Amino acid sequence: MKRYDLITPEGTRDLLFEECKARREVENKLTGLFSGLGYSEVVTPGIEFYDVFSGSSRNFMQENLYKMTDSKGRLIVMRPDSTIPIARLVATRLKDAQLPLRLFYSQSVYQNNALLKGKTDENVMAGIELIGGRNSKRADYEVLCTAVTALSEFDRENFRLELGHIGYFKELVAKLDVDEGVREDIRMLISTKNYPALNDLLGEVGDNAVTNALKQLPALFGGAEVFDRAEKIYTDDKISRILKDLREEYERLSALGFEGKISVDLGIVSHTAYYTGIVFRGYLSEIGQTVLKGGRYDGLIGEFGQDCTAVGFGINVGAVARHLSRIGEKSELKTPDAIVYGDKGYVVEAISYAQKLVSAGSCVENSLFDTFEETLDYAKDRGIKKVIRVADDITETSVG
Repeated sequence: MKRYDLITPEGTRDLLFEECKARREVENKLTGLFSGLGYSEVVTPGIEFYDVFSGSSRNFMQENLYKMTDSKGRLIVMRPDSTIPIARLVATRLKDAQLPLRLFYSQSVYQNNALLKGKTDENVMAGIELIGGRNSKRADYEVLCTAVTALSEFDRENFRLELGHIGYFKELVAKLDVDEGVREDIRMLISTKNYPALNDLLGEVGDNAVTNALKQLPALFGGAEVFDRAEKIYTDDKISRILKDLREEYERLSALGFEGKISVDLGIVSHTAYYTGIVFRGYLSEIGQTVLKGGRYDGLIGEFGQDCTAVGFGINVGAVARHLSRIGEKSELKTPDAIVYGDKGYVVEAISYAQKLVSAGSCVENSLFDTFEETLDYAKDRGIKKVIRVADDITETSVG
């Protein structure tokens, strides 16, 4: 027996009946929301050239990518992210499209998370990208409100949305006289809230107002008081403007009736380098990880040759489906309304009749048994309430 022919690779799993139905229901609810708001669906290839993910703000760690070569020996990868391919699409096939462009997607992404136990390598993500528009603030509000609506669809009383602004971190770290590798180490330690290691690293960099502010960055989360705390720690004209804009967005979202569900976290320093402005994360009560991630990325599309502003988010569909299952909203498989049995010589006619019932809106099953009695016994075991017999005429038998 082959060693690996009965198992799936690490980070993947088979989905069965109810799980598939639950995931599809989440997808349908999200895509219905997006299309109802004027977004149009796009699908990008599951494999892309490696170059798509190796630009100045598109650098994914090679060890996290699933890589292969095509027939010409060129390096390609399985899509690790949906936003970057959509940016490529906008800059090429949609470069002459009228702006703003409202796009949505629902497709799998693949990342090798071998070193992160509990993480899955294949995830279905559904999300939106709002491209262009003269007023970035209006676009931010549209996307943020859509994110809040999406989360509240699945966990109205207990969802959480955290707001941040990547510019706060970037303005601070740009003032340090260190190379890009050290900046990335600082970002990673802030992101994981590793206070001891962060303090040690910044201690080596120097003792000044900027390093002191960065040391406190992971703790700058909570409610409106975060803005006052941040201003006292360090500020300049750019940082003051960032905090002012973020405070306004926080207050306006909270005023929509979601006070207590919206919080601020200036320590959101996503690994995704293409973010340039507001960043945000969403959580559901029964899932201990982020289920929604998004932000503004005004420079990304320009890397493909078409300068354009953009903002968007993606939701982990599988994580949402698991949340619904844990709060008792399990998807039940539908029991067929009837099973259709064809007497000898009427098998094809029975299948044709079953298809007509399906076209009329019924859920029916075609019998594969040799006798009517076996079909009745099967119907009893499955809880199917009616057996339809097709012969010279059509008769119905109730099962109970």
